[in-house]
Amino acid sequence: MDAMAEKKPFEIARETLKQLTAQKLAPTPLNYQRLYNEIAEVPNEPVFPTERLRDIALALPTKTPGQQKQRGLLESAITQLNWEGVKNSLMAYGGFSPPAPSPSPALAVPVVDAPKPAPVEALPATPALTAPALTADFFGQIARVVEYAQPALGQDDERFLEQTQALIKALRQPDADAITVKQLLANYSHRLSFAAEDQAEIKKVLLKLLHLIIENISHLSLDDAWLKGQVDALMTVCVPPLTLRRLDDVEQRLKDVIFKQTESKTRAVQAQEDMRQMLAAFIERLGSMTESTSSFHTQMEASARLIEQAKSITEIAPVLKDVVGATRSMAQDSQTARDALQGMKKKVEATEAELSKLHQELDRVSALARHDSLTGALNRQGLDEAVNREVSKVRRMDTPLCMAMLDIDNFKKLNDTLGHATGDVALAHLAAVAREVMRPQDTLARYGGEEFVILLPDTPLDRGIEAMTRLQRELTKRFFMTGAEKVLITFSAGVAQLVAGETGADAIKRADQAMYLAKRAGKNRVLGA
Repeated sequence: MDAMAEKKPFEIARETLKQLTAQKLAPTPLNYQRLYNEIAEVPNEPVFPTERLRDIALALPTKTPGQQKQRGLLESAITQLNWEGVKNSLMAYGGFSPPAPSPSPALAVPVVDAPKPAPVEALPATPALTAPALTADFFGQIARVVEYAQPALGQDDERFLEQTQALIKALRQPDADAITVKQLLANYSHRLSFAAEDQAEIKKVLLKLLHLIIENISHLSLDDAWLKGQVDALMTVCVPPLTLRRLDDVEQRLKDVIFKQTESKTRAVQAQEDMRQMLAAFIERLGSMTESTSSFHTQMEASARLIEQAKSITEIAPVLKDVVGATRSMAQDSQTARDALQGMKKKVEATEAELSKLHQELDRVSALARHDSLTGALNRQGLDEAVNREVSKVRRMDTPLCMAMLDIDNFKKLNDTLGHATGDVALAHLAAVAREVMRPQDTLARYGGEEFVILLPDTPLDRGIEAMTRLQRELTKRFFMTGAEKVLITFSAGVAQLVAGETGADAIKRADQAMYLAKRAGKNRVLGA
């Protein structure tokens, strides 16, 4: 170590003052710092612009938690006069990864208190500002995210599965290396993009195949009218976006419809089998009558020949007796056949009536696929048909039409605290009260979950809002019981009047937006769109 390096800070400060005098420099802090750093053989760092950097920090936005964190780290680095910390926090704030920190000499700015300078103390080094985030817990969270996403990406790509397991294993190492993890993440994300595209394409193709199957179901059936309800419901639910709740609702409704239709179909098949057996018996009876008639004619011809050959009345008497017996037998057979045919005719008429009744039952059950089984209101399929019908009426007759979107307030909390069974009762209760308050020409439909749509024909916007407010007041008078507890439900609603050139779906969307604003405004209120 050279002699200059062995000097103490106060000796360096004394030499600095001598150099200021010798070089005839003005005794400014900048000149003093430059000479001091040269004598101490440390880098000549510029003066730290604390106030200017604080102004910059205050001007930075803090709209997200990440921005708030980085501005706090920036202010801390400014307080510590740490250039490396300032650089790292600004790069992180802008979305760039700061480089790995490298040791830098401490700033050595002495404070002169003439005539004896104070010793210069090095500022404490600031650790890399992003390092605290790279903890085992942070890596563990990334590992859990990767695991949670795996079921949605399939199990077909063995190489991708190997990369996933290797990444998870590396992330869960107690002393996980950040550089290794970064490389594994880069490889995983590259493969992930292909896997995600594959799954999206698979879903699209499966939906297309499902549509083809549903469209061809009716063509595979001898009598496809009874399948129309299921086909319409399935076509409705197979339109993206798919949600588990929509699928569960349609599954439950279809199970009930399919059970009823299967029962009715079985009865219809049995009735058709009875008809087939009666027709077979009828054909058999006709065959017997034909055979009996043929035998009778043969016997009559034989008797006629015997009579022609007879030479006395004595020879004719036995022949006549046979003719009388055959005739009587033929008459009895004819009477029996006539009675049997009349009985078959009555059975055929009864069976035809039963078949007609069964077809009516099948039509009724098929119509159930247009209604929500829980509330009895129209479902989305039935709503679409009703909207088209009402919009066509508006176009023909130039009458006003309002559409109201209702959403039960705090429905999730109701389900969580009192159970889903109580939630179902609440939905049915709202539908029942709405039907009592509504006019006969109004239409109630369950839009999905806890949302309902009410179509109000011949109704301008102000009267539509009044109608929904009236329904709200009526609900406040009606409690329903769950055990010993009274439950009051409320709803928020938006009302939109159909305007010229607008589709029904657009009007419902506007009503939905108004309903959302009603929720934001405090719930249990009605807003017009």
